[in-house]
Amino acid sequence: MTEKKQPPKLQPDFSGLDLDQTSALLSSRRTQLSLHRTRMSADRTLMSVVRTSLSLIGFGFTIFQFFRTLKQSIETAPKVAGASPRAFGITLVLLGVGTLALGIWNHLHFMWHLRKTRNELADAGLIEKQDTFPVSTTLVVATALLIAGIVAYFDMMSRAAGS
Repeated sequence: MTEKKQPPKLQPDFSGLDLDQTSALLSSRRTQLSLHRTRMSADRTLMSVVRTSLSLIGFGFTIFQFFRTLKQSIETAPKVAGASPRAFGITLVLLGVGTLALGIWNHLHFMWHLRKTRNELADAGLIEKQDTFPVSTTLVVATALLIAGIVAYFDMMSRAAGS
């Protein structure tokens, strides 16, 4: 049975500073944890944007399809008025896509600033340099939903032009 090697324990370098080593180490760890909490908070904010955008895109597509199907029905074709339900559905999808695009941009901007702050703290020797943020699954899902929303929008526009 081979023994698994443990990675070396990384600690910030406080040499040359007039600090109590234990207090400085605890403060460094609290700072690292606060950066991770801030990152998770940014992910939660992006998740709320994803939920809102998904609702808008889903409702818009559903309204569009419902009235499109209703208009194609032979029995009710004369009773369905104009293109306003279709336009409302397309508008909801476009609003959802726009909200999601702004949410992703805001998240990327905030994470860039947070990484810059973390690197400045690491360069100053106040936190571990090797501590990194993992890839944001929320950002991947948000990007996939943005692509799906854009595809839905163009699909709706092509169907609206065809009818």
